[in-house]
Amino acid sequence: MRPAPVALHPSSPADSDTRRSHWRDTFASLRVRNYRLYVISQILTNTCGWMQRVAQDWLILGLTGNVAWVGLTVSLQLAPMLVFGLWGGVVADRFDKRKLLMITQSLFALSALVLGVLTLTGLIRPWHVLAAAAFMGLAIVVDNPTRQAFVPEVAGHQHLRNAISINSTVFQLGALVGPALAAVGIALVGEGWSFIVNAMAGVIAVVLLVAMRASELSAAPALSRTRGQLREGLRYVGEKPVILWSVVLVGFVAITGINLATVLAAYADDVFDIGSAGYGLLNSCLAAGAVAGALASTRRKSLRLRTLVYTAGVLGVLQMVAGMIGSLPLFCAVLVGVGAVSLLYLTGGNTLVQTAVAGTMRGRVMALYILVLFGAQAGSGTLIGWIAHEHGAHIAMVTSGAGPLLGAIIVGAVLARKGRLTTRLILRDRPGRGVLYVVPRDAVPPAAVSLPSGLLSRGLRDRSRQTHPAERRRRRQPRAVPGRTAHPRHHTRTGRTH
Repeated sequence: MRPAPVALHPSSPADSDTRRSHWRDTFASLRVRNYRLYVISQILTNTCGWMQRVAQDWLILGLTGNVAWVGLTVSLQLAPMLVFGLWGGVVADRFDKRKLLMITQSLFALSALVLGVLTLTGLIRPWHVLAAAAFMGLAIVVDNPTRQAFVPEVAGHQHLRNAISINSTVFQLGALVGPALAAVGIALVGEGWSFIVNAMAGVIAVVLLVAMRASELSAAPALSRTRGQLREGLRYVGEKPVILWSVVLVGFVAITGINLATVLAAYADDVFDIGSAGYGLLNSCLAAGAVAGALASTRRKSLRLRTLVYTAGVLGVLQMVAGMIGSLPLFCAVLVGVGAVSLLYLTGGNTLVQTAVAGTMRGRVMALYILVLFGAQAGSGTLIGWIAHEHGAHIAMVTSGAGPLLGAIIVGAVLARKGRLTTRLILRDRPGRGVLYVVPRDAVPPAAVSLPSGLLSRGLRDRSRQTHPAERRRRRQPRAVPGRTAHPRHHTRTGRTH
């Protein structure tokens, strides 16, 4: 006989080595030198860039006393994506991406330096802030699709999924951590130093890009200049359902769901009356949730479109709940959940699109994705700012949750209709499993549909693989054969075995 296998104690060295290996794999792409330099530059530019954005929002609010001007500033910074966003993707596919990033980061640093000097010298006026926001918006048109498309080149294809996840996590985490740092800086030293810090970050980013080893980059073939490349990118997206519905869903989420700077400024100023320090507290709660979401995002083994649908729905519900809360501690607790879910959604959408797109199309596809993401936020800035000014912060927060929830309902319904999916209640199932399933309409026998409800199933399963446990059990039961008994191993009096 073979000896029985010996179970390892949970704290045994082998189990500890497995856990350590799993955590190392979480950040496997950081073993690549060029990608480490790139991540450092992205941490600096994303975090400090969002510091500048919050500082300019708070600055123009102080200069004008009208929260609607904050929404206008956001719109001017994001609106260029609506007009030139797709062309930015074409530029990213045609030229050397590292050199493009050097140019855009230099422009960001110059704009931040000018704005910081004007603020510190007391010469700043509202139109200066608006002009700087518009100038940065033009640079973003090329910078964002280029930095997204640069990830596979700098990390290599071996760690592509992990690198995309880390890069999108850094991008979204900066959007949540940066405002918190900006609020603290504003309270301590004023808005001007946030601009100076962002200018320094841009200079460091250029130096890190220069320090990369060009021979170790996995550069995609550059496109030659031909006609119809923009239409070719749009046609490619239309032929890839995973990319198409990811783009549609992110439009619903971005139109109201992730542009919370204006809403939180209104909460800090009008609802809780806690000033810039309290504004930093609210953004810190979002950042705390983002940290949890970031860790969960980098450890994801697989991702499907249905996951994005569910996450968008949860995000909308959380924001609507937050809009009904008048207690500061409870509001902060819900904001932590909003931060975690929003980062999980945004990193998931980015990763799903990037892993589904061909290398030669990456710039144009990511330009479309970012165009929808930022373009929707541009409209959201003015819309949510106006709602907050006219109807109050609570209504604005509830409105913020409407976009993600509506998008989840619409996209989920379309996917369910295309897959001929429906919900089924199963009377009995295996222990620990739910009994409410989203399955193809012909996958469950009518006799199994009845009675009590249970937990929500995994949902939107692939039709070719979906078979409900009740159906599998029914198929495993022996079928009656004419001329034989129902139990083939039952011995009769004559000694025959059927």
